[in-house]
Amino acid sequence: MQIISPDKVIRGKNAWQRSLPEIVKISKSPLLLGRSLSTRPLRSLISRDLRELNLKVYNSELEFDCCEKDLTRIYNLAIEQKCDSIITAGGGKVLDAGKLLADYLSIPCITVPLSASTCAGWTALGNIYTTEGKFVRDIKLKSCPNILVCDHSFINSAPKKTLSSGIADSLAKWYESSITSSSNKDGIIQQAIQISRVLRDQLFIQGEDAYNNPSEDNLAWSNIVEANTLTAGLIGGIGGEKCRTAAAHAIHNAITQIYSNKRPLHGEIVGVGILIQLRLEESKNNNKLANQSINQLVKFMKNLNLPTTISQLGINVFENDNLQKIASFTCRKESEIHFLPFEFSKDDIVQVISKFESLKITI
Repeated sequence: MQIISPDKVIRGKNAWQRSLPEIVKISKSPLLLGRSLSTRPLRSLISRDLRELNLKVYNSELEFDCCEKDLTRIYNLAIEQKCDSIITAGGGKVLDAGKLLADYLSIPCITVPLSASTCAGWTALGNIYTTEGKFVRDIKLKSCPNILVCDHSFINSAPKKTLSSGIADSLAKWYESSITSSSNKDGIIQQAIQISRVLRDQLFIQGEDAYNNPSEDNLAWSNIVEANTLTAGLIGGIGGEKCRTAAAHAIHNAITQIYSNKRPLHGEIVGVGILIQLRLEESKNNNKLANQSINQLVKFMKNLNLPTTISQLGINVFENDNLQKIASFTCRKESEIHFLPFEFSKDDIVQVISKFESLKITI
């Protein structure tokens, strides 16, 4: 069974106002979930609009990234307050937490992305982290959100780096699915891969314009916002697990195990993971175009002020046994890196990352 998309997607200018009649059809006492101080004004606006429609709104905030401690606390609050839906407004980890809570409670979920940093508002997946931000596991949900509200004015208020981070995360759809699933004969999967190729091209063509001119009146910005928040999610829905993640996300999950005071965003780490995946393809799968792809990506990523090495994420792989820790977590049994269609070892990961970080490769 494939879980492809939200029941309703409301997008563009004034999407939030246009979503209200749909929300009142499925909820009378929602729990409004968020996290950061910077998004409180928007969440206050959301709460006000809901109360003006005579909905009984209960507000709650995450203390950490999407973790079991927060989920347990808010789950109990939602039961106590007899909430009949979760409206989750924020970045990817907030959206994941809201989806997980709605899934656990078997109540409707409305996702309201407040940045274009991930496609979490779309998917039937949730990632669990520790209170320190270390990736633990992903969880498949019973459904995609009931309503996804992609309001451009909400997203336009987010920091620029969330857009560039989302671009890197969206690019991974092509670089991961094209290697894991290109030989799959299933027509739907092949269509998902081709959508990821079109998505990649659009990101390359319009990404810098969107980043440099973040205006709702800029078509490039609107297109990239929806590429990150909507199209990237659609690809995973149509293509399934192997069209979502491979080495780039496996490396992301491993890097989160190492403390960094820079607190890099999800897509910033994934972008570095793409570059490392390409080097692994070059050394272990004879990908003769890998170097060309890396050169193109590095130039593009630098123009978006994205990190291009693990050291730029705030981590020195050559201290505290970090290199071995990253390689071990990347290669653990349940890791998505095993979707790659060629043989490799933990030592190969160590060697590739070591050369990558010591700048013995040309980028």
